[in-house]
Amino acid sequence: MSALIWSTYLGALCLLGLYGLHRLSLVLRAVRPERRPSASSGESKDALPPFVTVQLPLFNERAVAARVIAAAAALDWPRDRLEIQVLDDSTDDTAALCAAACARWRAAGIDIVHLHRTTRTGWKAGALEAGRQRARGELILVLDADFVPPPDFLRRTVGHFADPEVALVQARWGHLNRERSLLTRLQAMLLDGHFAVEQAGRAAAGACFNFNGTAGLWRASAITAAGGWHHDTLTEDLDLSYRAALAGWRFVYAGDVVAPAELPADARAFKAQQHRWAKGSVECAKKLLPAVLRSPWPWWRKLEAIFHLTHNVPYLLTAVLLVSGGICLGLGGGPPWTGVVHLASAGGTLLVLASFVLVSADRGDRWRALLRVPALVALTAGMAVSQGKAVLEGLAGHRTPFVRTPKDGGGARRYTVPATWTRWLERAMAAYLVTCTMFAALRGAVVETAMLALLAGGATSVAWASATDREPKIKRARQARP
Repeated sequence: MSALIWSTYLGALCLLGLYGLHRLSLVLRAVRPERRPSASSGESKDALPPFVTVQLPLFNERAVAARVIAAAAALDWPRDRLEIQVLDDSTDDTAALCAAACARWRAAGIDIVHLHRTTRTGWKAGALEAGRQRARGELILVLDADFVPPPDFLRRTVGHFADPEVALVQARWGHLNRERSLLTRLQAMLLDGHFAVEQAGRAAAGACFNFNGTAGLWRASAITAAGGWHHDTLTEDLDLSYRAALAGWRFVYAGDVVAPAELPADARAFKAQQHRWAKGSVECAKKLLPAVLRSPWPWWRKLEAIFHLTHNVPYLLTAVLLVSGGICLGLGGGPPWTGVVHLASAGGTLLVLASFVLVSADRGDRWRALLRVPALVALTAGMAVSQGKAVLEGLAGHRTPFVRTPKDGGGARRYTVPATWTRWLERAMAAYLVTCTMFAALRGAVVETAMLALLAGGATSVAWASATDREPKIKRARQARP
């Protein structure tokens, strides 16, 4: 049994190390100055600018619906070359708010239409596809409900479509509520790393990177050529991206264009978002990797696609590592070189995260961001149970509905995510790691105790936050019958 546990622990460490080396390779690609995109290359200089359709998919977003509609109406683009579609699947009073907002903007001369579906077939992908069938634009901009793009967003991105092979221009996300709490600060660090390292690194290497579901501008004919929006996975954005890339289209990452958005402010909302992204990416891997491997892409591009589509598998490996490593670190034993392994794994983890932070953080905030790296490690440990479950569900083909991430617009919460049975697994993991930490402390293992204490702290924090996240005090809007 001891040999089996140690073998599992070391095997998980080796696989995580492989993914860590890949992340470091993305860092190196992202910082190569000769491959960075020009900050002015997206400026539109056309005498007759293309017709643009702005799609705003909404579902019960009372707190932010009017804000995103106003932001879309404020885009600096010729009014006769712009239409706005409010794709509203709401079952509460958001629908009435959207209808009233659209009426006001139409009276102000904006070409805006409120498309309210009474059945949420296909969730967000279904709404986007229904809107696409009626869209008149040559280009389609998708904005989620919590985004507030700058007025010059189109001016700075449309110019990339002068290349007829470009299907997508993806902008970077900003954060409206970064400083609200430690949770939002950590989320901002994770997303900044994703855009500044992962998206930029894949773009610099010429590999396929993905549409992030929002703040991206699509060529309408490319969506059609790729087969339109599909809803057989929970990440319709990743799915469409790879289908378009396999069809021969090219993408542009416009990292100098920032679209601010709202981060989930509570633990359950954050976990629901991450669960959907993790499960959807595994569903896309099952669906698309066979086509990728059969494609004429060079081997290195196929390898990058494998890492990309399976990038949430490390969460499952982390869960395995916590269970097996808790015993190994707590009780000791094993090969005589295990102390070196422990230090190497801890150092490698900190190195990868620190490199992401140094590349993605603002120059004046780098030292404070580096001090939060241990908190990122703890958060990863706390999320491992929920995310590992998402990976297993995706592998098993277990279908679940699209759970949108509730946003509060900076005010009181109007929506919440119900607790799931996963919270009991999180509590069990937290108790287990605390126990292992005590055993390591009792035998005087300083390094192992410190490592376990950090992991136990993360697991306990996530379990506690999930358990204490109560319903909002204000009354929830009454659900209207479709």
